[in-house]
Amino acid sequence: MSTMNISLPESLKGFVDEQVRQRGYSTSSEYLRELIRKEQDRQQLRTLLLDGAASKLGLEADENYFSGLRQRVENHKAND
Repeated sequence: MSTMNISLPESLKGFVDEQVRQRGYSTSSEYLRELIRKEQDRQQLRTLLLDGAASKLGLEADENYFSGLRQRVENHKAND
């Protein structure tokens, strides 16, 4: 694992230390790793949402759509 040193003003360090204490993290590094992972997830979700918004419209999700979906599931179960 690589090491990264981060300089924080005392107020931010106090906030991180408090989060570590309140949320049961072992270290401030563990807390910061989770924040970074959450930001990665947020960015990935944003990309997916923007890609979906920019894509062409698909089939209308009406009763026929769901009936066909149920049928596909039933067929899949029957073939297992």
